[in-house]
Amino acid sequence: MAKGFHGPSMQRPGGNMMAQIQKMQEQMAQAQASLADEKITASAGGGGVSVTMSGDQRVLEVKIEKDLLESSDVEMLQDLVLLATNKAIEDSKKMAEDKMAPFTGMLSGMGLGF
Repeated sequence: MAKGFHGPSMQRPGGNMMAQIQKMQEQMAQAQASLADEKITASAGGGGVSVTMSGDQRVLEVKIEKDLLESSDVEMLQDLVLLATNKAIEDSKKMAEDKMAPFTGMLSGMGLGF
C-alpha cells in the first residue's frame, strides 16, 4: 500500500450534517457582520430629534433641531431624545431579528430549538 493511502474513505455518519451546520454558522456570521453596516433612523417630536443606529445596536448619530435647543424646555428635549433612542433600538432589534430569522428557523427545525 502506498505511503499516505489509507484505503477507501468512509464517511462518518452525520458528516454531511456537520458540514451543513458549519456552512450555516459561516452564513450566520456574515449576516451578523452585515448588520453593523445597516442603519436605521428614528425620530421624535415631528423630526425635531433623530437618532441613527446600526443593526448591531450602536448609536451612530443624534440630531437635534436648533429650534428645540432654543426653546429651553429641557425636560421636553430629554423626553424626545429618549423616545427617539428607544424607537431606534426597537427598530434595530427588529431589523436584526428579521435578518437572523432564517437561521433561527433552520436551527429549530434541526431540533436545536431557539
